Amino acid sequence: MIVGIVGGGQLARMMALAGIPLGLQFIFLDPATDACAAQLGEHLCGAYDDAALLNTLAEKADLVTYEFENVPISAIATLEQKINLYPAQAVLASAGDRIYEKNLFRSLDIATVPFASVNSFAELEEAVKTITLPAVLKTRTLGYDGKGQVVLRHHDDLASAWSRLGTVPLILEGFASFQREISVISVRGRDGEMVFYPLSENVHCDGILHTAKSCPADPRQSLAEAYARRIMEKLNYVGVMALELFDSGNELLANEMAPRVHNSGHWTIEGAVTSQFENHLRAILGLPLGSTQAKGEATMVNIIGTIPDISQILSVPNQHLHLYNKKPYPGRKLGHVTRWSASQPIT
Repeated sequence: MIVGIVGGGQLARMMALAGIPLGLQFIFLDPATDACAAQLGEHLCGAYDDAALLNTLAEKADLVTYEFENVPISAIATLEQKINLYPAQAVLASAGDRIYEKNLFRSLDIATVPFASVNSFAELEEAVKTITLPAVLKTRTLGYDGKGQVVLRHHDDLASAWSRLGTVPLILEGFASFQREISVISVRGRDGEMVFYPLSENVHCDGILHTAKSCPADPRQSLAEAYARRIMEKLNYVGVMALELFDSGNELLANEMAPRVHNSGHWTIEGAVTSQFENHLRAILGLPLGSTQAKGEATMVNIIGTIPDISQILSVPNQHLHLYNKKPYPGRKLGHVTRWSASQPIT
């Protein structure tokens, strides 16, 4: 069985590492000549919307998935006409545009911060009247790791923010007053079976995820699962999905969804019975889903920009290192470390 993956970064790499023991082979489509997943399968090097490469991918693979949502929707639509693709193109269309995404949440009675579509400076000024400052101006598509967004704290910030982002469709989002950021990693199989991992409590620095800690028996677990269940049922979802949430103490506010394996679920490799990567493959292949039960407590720490002393990392008991085989530069995710403790062992 050959699994095609659109994207050849660290998420594709970890999917392949999880799939090889299952007897799977992989083929990646990625424009980077040094795509870090390439050593684990065949690498089709070229643009995501290259018609010839999309044909090759569809011909060689038995089914296709993708590792991130910032790929041309036209490319995913083309593939879906030729081969089984999970999650479906309709899912990517909803998750890839923040307005569509927020409207989906609202239609499913999932709470969000106030928001408004912004397509002109006049619309921005009007939106600020109802969505009071501070607020965040974001691109509707393609933003990630803090990119494509500007915090507006004063009315004087509007002009510079518009100058920086105003060439593309935007969304203005109200500031959320929250105690913590959490996410729920969910899995839905082809047959509609759903399983959920314990919540992750996440800490971001400069818009980039810094740590994610597993939270077994968290009081917000059931509501987070209910939100995720509504979304996956509505979209007839297949695969792993991450739903990022703000916990205000009084309610959970949905921030965004990711139709893929997710950075905040990396702790599942050592910290859960079945990793998110293996479960994604199980789901899209129509195989029984694995247990999402936590083995104990786990914390994932991203390695960003530079690689620290490997010997020092590995000298700590129950600490696991994952390097992505990527060239270092500031702000780039180069790997992660998982610290694991059996303080809450499986019963």
